[in-house]
Parts: sequence; structure tokens; C-alpha cells
Amino acid sequence: MDLRTTVSLLLLLLLGLCHAEEDSYHDADNEIRVDPSDTEELTKTILRMNNGSSDFLLEGDVMIPTTRNAMKCLQGANSCLWPKSANGNVEVPYVLSDSYDNTDVSEIQSAMKSIQSQTCIRFIPHRNQVAYLSLEPRYGCASLMGRTGGKQVVSLQRFGCISAGIIQHELLHSLGFYHEHTRSDRDTYIKINWDNINEVFVNNFQKQDTNNLNTPYDYSSIMHYGRTAFAKPGLDSITPIPDSSVPIGQRTDLSEIDILRINKLYQC
Repeated sequence: MDLRTTVSLLLLLLLGLCHAEEDSYHDADNEIRVDPSDTEELTKTILRMNNGSSDFLLEGDVMIPTTRNAMKCLQGANSCLWPKSANGNVEVPYVLSDSYDNTDVSEIQSAMKSIQSQTCIRFIPHRNQVAYLSLEPRYGCASLMGRTGGKQVVSLQRFGCISAGIIQHELLHSLGFYHEHTRSDRDTYIKINWDNINEVFVNNFQKQDTNNLNTPYDYSSIMHYGRTAFAKPGLDSITPIPDSSVPIGQRTDLSEIDILRINKLYQC
């Protein structure tokens, strides 16, 4: 084998390795993995799934749009709300990626139906509406904040993000809700253990200028992160006060106050 042939083969081999590495990153859903989401706390699942994402994610799973600053989308800001239809319902058009299988579709639609059954929110198939949700199995679990006015992606990666609590969590972001632990009055109800948080992640705990809709602080909200979110190994980043034993970070379904808050925000 002459030198030219040897060099050509080596270049082809290196090119193949580069493509293999790229495919393993972008096509993560093609891997066969055990889904730990049945036992893992919602926060840990979301942050683990988003680890390595190329998107800039506020508070771990909130995408920053290019058309406006997500920080300006406050709970109650009409520009970020989905409009009411003549029938009194809030219709949110959506499309599901063809990459989801029947089990995925069933889980997503079940999570939507749970929201619909207790509010005036209605997720409807997209037809020709300009603004709509596009649920796609991209890398991680993430969503934009509120209605952006065009196609907005809700990222729900398969084998990790397809569970009722995570789906509802991301859908509530798309309806305009921040995380519960960053609401404006949170310091009365939780202590942020700043020393336990890696300095790279402290910005994820900045309070937001939220409209709390005259509703109580909700430790059981589907939007509340768990005790160890962004914490250094073996430490807690969030401690409930005055009772530190209060459970936080549930991952099962909307809480009663989550439902109340949706109905108040959208005047159901």
C-alpha cells in the first residue's frame, strides 16, 4: 500500500469517527437506555437531560427566544398569554413530531388532557395558526416562556422527558409560568443556600418580578424545583422555612394551586 493510499484511508477513518460522534450527540433518542424517570425526582431528571444542551437555558430549562427577552414575560403580561377564543376557551395549537412513537404520543396527550380537564386551556391540533407549539424530541427537556407569536419548540427528548410531570412542567412554561422557587416572595417560604450552589449556577436562583395572582406559595407545585437543584454533591440548595421537612419538588401531577393559578391567569 503506497503512502497516498494510506493517508486517504486514514482521512476517511477520521471523517467517519467525526460523523459518528456528531450523530451520537444529535440523535441521542436512537440510543437504547433505561429510563430512570419513574423513580428520579423531576428536577434531577430535567437537569440531567439538559446537561450538555447547546441552548442557553434560564433556570435549567427555560429557553431564551431571539425575538424578545424571556425575562419580560411576566405572569399576567397579556403579550405572553395565549388568547381566548369566542367559545371562552384558551386554544393552544400544537404539533407532535413524527419521531414520537405511540407510547410517547399517548403520554403527551394524557398530560395535556389532565390540564384541560381542570382549566379552560385546550390543546388543539395545529392547522394554519401562526402561533403554535411544536413538541419535538430534541436534546433535553425545555420550553420557551409564554406565547412568542410563531412556532415555538417544546423540547421533550424521548427516554427521559416523556413523563406526565415533566411534560406538564414544560407546558406550563409555555403558558407563561416561571418556577415557583423564583417567585418574588419566595424568601418568606424558602431559604436559598447560596454557599451550597456552584457559582456557575447561582443565576438560576435569582428572584423574578412575578405576578403571584394572590395565590399562596406552593411547595407542591409541579413548577417547584427540588432541594438539591444545582447544588454541590451531597448538599441542599433549597430549604423550606419555617418547617424544613416540608416536601418539595414533586413530579406527579398539577397541584391544586397550579390549577387555581392557571384559571386565574387565563380568567377561566
